[in-house]
Amino acid sequence: MLREAFPCLHQQVNGKDLVYFDNAATAMRPQVVIDAVNDYYCRHNANIHRGVHCLSGRATDLYEQARASLARLIHAPSPDNLIFVRGCTEAVNLVAQTFVRERLKPGDEILISHLEHHSNIVPWQILCQQTGAKLKVIPMNDRGELVLDELDTLMNERTKFMSVIHVSNALGTINPVKELIAKAHAKDIPVLVDGAQSTPHLKVDVQDLDCDFYTVSGHKMYGPTGSGVLYGKATHLEAMPPYHGGGEMISKVTFEETVYNKVPAKFEAGTPNIAGGIGLGAAAEFMLDVGLEAIAQREDHLKQYTEQALKTIPGLRILGEASQKSPVFSFLIDGIHPHDIGTIIDHHGVAIRTGHHCTMPIFQFFDVPGSCRASLAFYNTEHEVDILVESLNQAKAMFS
Repeated sequence: MLREAFPCLHQQVNGKDLVYFDNAATAMRPQVVIDAVNDYYCRHNANIHRGVHCLSGRATDLYEQARASLARLIHAPSPDNLIFVRGCTEAVNLVAQTFVRERLKPGDEILISHLEHHSNIVPWQILCQQTGAKLKVIPMNDRGELVLDELDTLMNERTKFMSVIHVSNALGTINPVKELIAKAHAKDIPVLVDGAQSTPHLKVDVQDLDCDFYTVSGHKMYGPTGSGVLYGKATHLEAMPPYHGGGEMISKVTFEETVYNKVPAKFEAGTPNIAGGIGLGAAAEFMLDVGLEAIAQREDHLKQYTEQALKTIPGLRILGEASQKSPVFSFLIDGIHPHDIGTIIDHHGVAIRTGHHCTMPIFQFFDVPGSCRASLAFYNTEHEVDILVESLNQAKAMFS
């Protein structure tokens, strides 16, 4: 079984078999990813791109093979469209400061949605403070879906950029990003899509979406922490100034001037997270081997099973029930604080997330401080869902 490929799943917590439902925070790593990182440090430990010796050549090949694997995963036109970053947060900040900032003047507008993670809110607030631009928000409804009827009003001649999440980490809502991109491009508005929660669960095709930028978080898609990539259209990346200065991102340096390297090296200053990049490439190959459609089908089944199971619990309220969503469930149980629920079911070996999930505006909309969140991956099982429901019922009984 594919579940056997994930060693961390096979342990006990508080004397119970681990049930891991915190995949939206970070996914588990398959053994092939762990082995790829270990193999780099044990056999190829050298810096990349700069050495002529054997170890450097091997490490460089592995790193660039990983870039190619990630390009296949999201159907990028070329590996050169991908920049290695620490994750989606760095990717959004990079685009904000090198692509969007020079396009803004006081009174211009940046458009985001009510469903955004803080990492796709705060960088734009900072940029607005720096430039005098304004942040506009696409509203959502009680189901956790965007109110698209307001787009025509929100998009206007002052709108210079749009940045939207593909899949909500808090509610699981799958946004109609292809439609949003088409509407934005009709008004010459470039678009970044935050793919932190979509890449692990959906088949992503950046060429079909026609997005200008797409971000990928490594640790959400079974790869190492501190890894990720930014996809960008070639014309944008070539025109953008570098984000960091230092080694590797240059082709010539004098005290009078610096000539920058070509893309993607222009944006990868200094020694990168080599092991992380190689491990992320291994994660991409693992997902391609399993099959992106197979992953999506399995998770859709788990989503339906979990939703039906949770609704059997009296007093449980699921926040956000979009018609299109991933297997993410934010919920409340009448009369019990989410932190209490999370603590109690941890004694049953069940790991969920409690709090605001770095999406405070969502919970301000629902007028609650936070929620419990169970987020599933394809390696989870129906039996684990049954354990979750049993543990929640026992928590509910304790407070009755």
